[in-house]
Amino acid sequence: MAIAKAERLMNLALCLMNTRRPVSKRELRASIEAYHEIGSDEAFNRMFERDKDDLRELGMVIETVESVDGEIGYLARRDRNRLPEIALDAEEAAALSLAAKVWQQARLAEAASGALQKLRAAGVPFDDADADSADADAGSRDPAVSGHSALEPRIPAPEPAFEPLMLATRDRRPVAFDYRKANAVRPEPRQVEPWALECWRGHWYLAGWDRDRSAVRVFRLSRITGRVRTRGGTFTAEVPDHVDVRAAVASWAGEGATATARIRLRRDSGYPLRARAVETLPVDADWDELEIPYGHGLDAWLVEFGPDVVVLEPAELRADVVDRLRAVAKG
Repeated sequence: MAIAKAERLMNLALCLMNTRRPVSKRELRASIEAYHEIGSDEAFNRMFERDKDDLRELGMVIETVESVDGEIGYLARRDRNRLPEIALDAEEAAALSLAAKVWQQARLAEAASGALQKLRAAGVPFDDADADSADADAGSRDPAVSGHSALEPRIPAPEPAFEPLMLATRDRRPVAFDYRKANAVRPEPRQVEPWALECWRGHWYLAGWDRDRSAVRVFRLSRITGRVRTRGGTFTAEVPDHVDVRAAVASWAGEGATATARIRLRRDSGYPLRARAVETLPVDADWDELEIPYGHGLDAWLVEFGPDVVVLEPAELRADVVDRLRAVAKG
């Protein structure tokens, strides 16, 4: 949110909460400096209605009251806009502390540390060691300095697209970016309504509605090139109550498949494939033969390993992988 808009919304919220009687639009326009710059009444009315809707979407309860002379006033009563007391048991507090320690990026670590400090000040029963290590993590990455144990949860998010997509997902804002598929040389523009982000097997994925294809799609963040750009407007597709990104990615990677495929894999490579192998047999000093689960999308995944993988069977999988590799070569 832009600073000017955030300041305007804050001033409007303060005006509505610090009055004992309903305040009219005319009075609010005279009281809030940002509204002074609006020339026409029509432009002010549009801005005011948007601001009021934004505050309500953020959870503020704004009452609309009509006076005896027919003038409309607005009021946000303090008793209806007071947050409930924070009450977490030991297990819930431990989960929050663990989540705060997961983030290792500087900006996220600082925000998580600040949240823990506020909750601790409110009397939430954090374990001192956990909270202190989370605080130290915001300023140090050295386990010897921060006091972290040798084994510690980490979810790295090195992709530049992670933060703008996280914010767009939270704020329900459409985005646009260039995306390079596994079998493509050049990226293609995508317009997406982001639903959820999830980390799976060391990679971050975004699930959402692809406007150009009018379908649900999953995108791997490492394949997003360039800058993620936010777009105006609202979502056009309904957001599901539950978005299982991992299940969607797993289905494209052949997880849960009943059939199997046989591939030849170069030694000391393709460790994600080795982790899923049903059987691994050495062939010679350079190659191993693996039996792996075969499902929809496995061909796209195998192409990522390039010359380190040779598909032996089934024939249709081998043909699909060869076609994808030829498409890349032609590009």
